[in-house]
Amino acid sequence: MSVGDYAIVALMLATLGVLMAGIVLMGLGGSANARYGNRLMVARVSLQGLVLLLLAFLFLVSKN
Repeated sequence: MSVGDYAIVALMLATLGVLMAGIVLMGLGGSANARYGNRLMVARVSLQGLVLLLLAFLFLVSKN
């Protein structure tokens, strides 16, 4: 595995962690959900975007 592969796996695991934290927080409800729910969603979407950008970059580099 290359460094890019490890980076993709790390970002995917981070995305999964943020997703699980958001699900647990939403299940608990209360003021913590109101305070951090949107931040966790933005973090998850940002991490997913980074994974996609890295994948696209690695595909472009590997074709040359």
